[in-house]
Amino acid sequence: MSNFFSLNREVTAFSSSLLKPKKMRLTFHWVFILSLKFAVLSVGADDKETTNDLANEIHSDGKFLILTVATEETSGYKRYERSVKINGLPVKVLGLGEEWKGGDMANSVGGGQKVLMLRKEMELHKDDPKKIIMFTDSYDVVFNANEEKILEQFLQFNARVLFSAEGFCWPDPNLASKYPEVERGKRFLNSGLFMGYAPELYHILNSGEIANDDDDQLFYTKVFLDEKKRQELNIKLDHRSEIFQNLNGAVSDVELRFIGTESHLQNTVYNTVPLVIHANGPTKLFLNTLGNYIPKSWNAEEGCLNCWEDMNNLEKKKPTEFPKVVIGIFIENPTPFFEEFLHKFLALSYPKDKIHLYIHNGASYHGKQIAGFVESHGTEYASVKLVNHEENVKEWHARNMGIEECLKKKCEYYFNVDSLAHIDNPHTLKLLIEQNRPVVAPMMIRPYQAWSNFWGSLTTDGFYARSIDYMEIVKGERRGLWNVPFVTSVYLVRGDIIHNPKTKPSYIHNLLDADMAFCTNMRNNDVYLFVTNRLDWGHLITVDNFETTHFNNELYEIQNNRWDWEKRYLHPCPDVYWFPITTERFCDELVAEMENFGQWSDGTNTDPRLEGGYESVPTRDIHMKQIGLEAGWLHFLQHYVQPLQQRVFEGYWNDPPRSVMNFVVRYRPDEQPFLKPHHDSSTYTINIALNRPQIDFEGGGCRFVRYNCSVLDTKKGWMLMHPGRLTHYHEGLYTTKGTRYIMISFVDP
Repeated sequence: MSNFFSLNREVTAFSSSLLKPKKMRLTFHWVFILSLKFAVLSVGADDKETTNDLANEIHSDGKFLILTVATEETSGYKRYERSVKINGLPVKVLGLGEEWKGGDMANSVGGGQKVLMLRKEMELHKDDPKKIIMFTDSYDVVFNANEEKILEQFLQFNARVLFSAEGFCWPDPNLASKYPEVERGKRFLNSGLFMGYAPELYHILNSGEIANDDDDQLFYTKVFLDEKKRQELNIKLDHRSEIFQNLNGAVSDVELRFIGTESHLQNTVYNTVPLVIHANGPTKLFLNTLGNYIPKSWNAEEGCLNCWEDMNNLEKKKPTEFPKVVIGIFIENPTPFFEEFLHKFLALSYPKDKIHLYIHNGASYHGKQIAGFVESHGTEYASVKLVNHEENVKEWHARNMGIEECLKKKCEYYFNVDSLAHIDNPHTLKLLIEQNRPVVAPMMIRPYQAWSNFWGSLTTDGFYARSIDYMEIVKGERRGLWNVPFVTSVYLVRGDIIHNPKTKPSYIHNLLDADMAFCTNMRNNDVYLFVTNRLDWGHLITVDNFETTHFNNELYEIQNNRWDWEKRYLHPCPDVYWFPITTERFCDELVAEMENFGQWSDGTNTDPRLEGGYESVPTRDIHMKQIGLEAGWLHFLQHYVQPLQQRVFEGYWNDPPRSVMNFVVRYRPDEQPFLKPHHDSSTYTINIALNRPQIDFEGGGCRFVRYNCSVLDTKKGWMLMHPGRLTHYHEGLYTTKGTRYIMISFVDP
C-alpha cells in the first residue's frame, strides 16, 4: 500500500483495555499435510467408493432433505442460502413471508413456532423410513460441506436421530443432572441443529403440545431426557462436534484452517472438522468473521471469492441510467484540510445530475467554505439541502434527517461522507454501488496508523475489540470484502434497506454516539455491515486537537496530519529538478540541425539503430550519433550537467558520465502525440525543452505517475533532471497542437 499505509505499530486506536479480547480465539493455519483423522474432507479410496454409492442413491432418490425456518430474507438468511448453494444441498425453507410468532429468541425463550412448522411439513415424509431429514436454524448457520460428507459422517453415528450438543443446559439449568454423563464432549442438547430419519423425527415432533412462543429447545430436551424414548428412537448427541458445531461457549475450541484453496473449521479440543456451524447465543459476530472465509469466501491463493458475487454492473449502463444517490456530507467539527476534501468530492466520477446533496454543517468555522461550495457548484447537482450551524441541529437528528431526505427523493442509495474522510479514489461511489451490499464502507485509515473506519470485533458491552485478522486487513495483506460489526465516517447504504420500515437506519439508540447507534440498530435488524479493501479508496483526517486560532491553521498540522500537510506544502514532484541550461539560440539551432537531417525514426518498436533492433518504448526521434554530435554532447554532459547532478543527487559520482541514448524527440498530434508510461534505462535522465509551450505547441509535458504530479509549462532552454529506473515512472502527455521538441539523455544506464 506504499508509504501511505505504513503503519506505526506503537500507535493504538483505542485504550488498551478495549483491545483485550474477551476469551475469543480465532487463529489461522496454512495446512499442507492432512491428519489421518481428517476423514470428512479426505476419504480413503475404498471408503470413498462406498460413500459415493450411498450418497448417489440417497441424492438421486431424494432421500436427503434439509429443512429450515426463516420468515424474512435477512442478511443472515442470504448467507445461509449462499452456503447451501455452494455446497449443492437440497433445502426447503419454511415460513418465508409469514409473521413470526415464536417470541423474542434473541433475549428470551421461544421458538415453538418452528416445531409447529416442522410438524406440519413432516406429514409429507413420515412414512419414508429411508429418508434423512436435517433441520437447522437459518439466520446464524453456515454449511461447509456437501451432502456426501454430511451423510457419511451421520451414518458413522449409527443413530436414528442426532442432535447437536453444547456446554450449557438451556433454558432450564435444573435439568442438567438428568442428562446422561459424558466422558468426553459437550453434554447438553441444542435444538438449532439436528438430523435423523423421517419417522423418528415425526414421532418426536408430535410427542407433546407446544405453543408458538414456547421454547423449542426445552421441548426437544424433555424428549431426550425420557430414557425410554431416547432408547426406542435411538437419539444421540454429537458430543464432539463431528457434524454440528455450536459456537456458544466454544469459540476458543475452534481454529480456521486452510488447505490450498479449501478452508475449514477445526475443533482443536476434539480434533474434529465440523460441517455445519451454528452461532447460538452471543456468538453471531464470531460467525460473521468465520463467514468471511467459509464456505469458499476467501483463501490465500485466490483471495476474495465472494467479492464477485451479486454484483451490480454499471459498465453497460448509460450515465442517464445510473442509480439516484443522496449523499449526506457531515461536518460535525472543525476539520483540517477541508478545502482538499471538497476538491476530491467534486472529482467523484459519478453523474452529478444523479446526486442529491444533503449537507449538515455543525461547525461555524466552515460556514464560508460551505456557502462558497454551494454557490459555485450547487447547480451542478440534482438538488442541494443545507442544514447550517445556525439551526443548531444535533448530530443524531441531522443524520436521521439525511435518511429522511433519501426517502423523500426516492433514492436508490444513500452515501454518508463525513468531512474527515478524504475520498482519494474518484471511482469510489461507482464501485461501491457495483459491490451491491446492504451497507458497505470503503476502508480508510489514518496514514501511518492502524486507526480505521471499521471495527473487526466488539467487546461484550459493544465497544471496540481487535479481531484476529484486523491488522492483516488494514495493512492490505488480505484484500477483500469483510463482514464487520461497525463502520463509520464513509459508507453506502442500499435503498431497499432505507425504504423497508423494519430495516430503516436510525442514528439514535439509547445514549450511544450516532455512528455506534447506527451500527447497533443495523445489527439488531440483521443487516450486515461490510468493509472493502479491494482497492485503496482514501484516508482519514485527524480532527483531534485541531487549533483554529492561527491565520493559516493547517500550517500547524505537520504532526497530526503529516500526509495531507506534505501534499499541500511540499513540492509534489520529489527529486525532480529544473535548471536553466542553454540559450534559446542553442535550442533553435539543434532543432534546425535535426530537421535538416530529417531522418526521424518511424515510432515503431523496430529500431535498427539499437543493438538487437528493438525499442520497447519508441518515439519519433533522431540520435545525436546520427548527426555526428555524440562526442560533443558527452562533453556537454560531463562539464555542464554533471556538476548540477552532483549538487542535487549528492553522493553519486561517475566520471565521466556515460550515455548511449542521446536524442531529440518530436511530438505532433498527427504523428506521435504522447508517450506511454515507462521507466527510463538510466540512473538519471535529463530532458531539455527546445521550444515554447502555448506558442510553438499546445499540451505536452511530463507526468510522474507514482507521485501524480506533472511538469506542464516547460521553459525553452531549461532542463528537467530526475532519477531513472525504479522510482520515477513517467509518461509524456498529449501534444494537442503544433510541434514539440525535447532533448533527452539517459545517463549511466
